[in-house]
Amino acid sequence: QPMVIDVQSKPSQPHWYERYLQPCVAELLGSALFIFIGCLSVVEDAVITGRLQPALAHGLALGLIIAILGDI
Repeated sequence: QPMVIDVQSKPSQPHWYERYLQPCVAELLGSALFIFIGCLSVVEDAVITGRLQPALAHGLALGLIIAILGDI
């Protein structure tokens, strides 16, 4: 007997949550994480690191946010 597989196609329009709410939440979370990490990198005012520590923290935070939330 042949096996019958019921395949349902995706709706042509995405759900309102995926279209409107999910990108807004991702933008809010990404911006908050970027600002939080950036502010924490400046709190410790070490003379040795100078401008390198905040620059690296912002760059790594941006890369992390893009990797995590880029698909949304």
